[in-house]
Amino acid sequence: MIRALLVDDETPARSELAYLLAAHGDVVVVGEAASAAEALELAQRAVYDVVFLDVEMPGITGVEAAPLVRERADPPAVVFVTAHAEYAVDAFAVEAFDYLLKPVDPQRLARVIERLRERTRENAVPVEKIPVVAAGGTELLDYDQVHFVQAEGDYSRVHTYDRSYLSTLSIGDLEEKLGPRFVRIHRSHLVNLAKVSGVRRTTDRFRLQLADAPKTELDVARRQSRQLREKLGL
Repeated sequence: MIRALLVDDETPARSELAYLLAAHGDVVVVGEAASAAEALELAQRAVYDVVFLDVEMPGITGVEAAPLVRERADPPAVVFVTAHAEYAVDAFAVEAFDYLLKPVDPQRLARVIERLRERTRENAVPVEKIPVVAAGGTELLDYDQVHFVQAEGDYSRVHTYDRSYLSTLSIGDLEEKLGPRFVRIHRSHLVNLAKVSGVRRTTDRFRLQLADAPKTELDVARRQSRQLREKLGL
């Protein structure tokens, strides 16, 4: 899937672009913003592959915002969408992926989407490693080695089958990094569902039993119970 963020101060323009993108089954709009400042805030919470960015907006312009929305380890493609052709030089100076003129031509958009598909395929195989502190250095753990993650202040503790390691990443950072196979069952715990060996119900909640050497059991927060039961088919 290609995850798109739409940024334009005009609601009809965002709606029209969303309508055109809906014709492509592998494109999903994960967020919309009416200003560059709003887009930058949203970018902290949403994961996206491309941002369709208007140039002329109140406050920060699209050209000024482009380098900021790309400040991440896996920067998204930036496609400028504007009624003004004269901004093309400025757009490509900030490494724009492409440049669309309003009103957006569906065929021209389709060519951009195809290029985005090629870009996505090239980046489709991520390195699934977590850096942890070990023996005074850094060790890299495979995602599949991790049974659960426990919050430890601003850092976190990563638990494998029979050991635990300190990670300088927060539990929130690891939740975003590890992806859907890991589920937040509590504000302090993130669990690899593939390592859940059983469930034990108590009076008002239930506990997950993990397939690790200590035979760990973790409480599931009430607000997470329904979602977790659905994922486990309970």
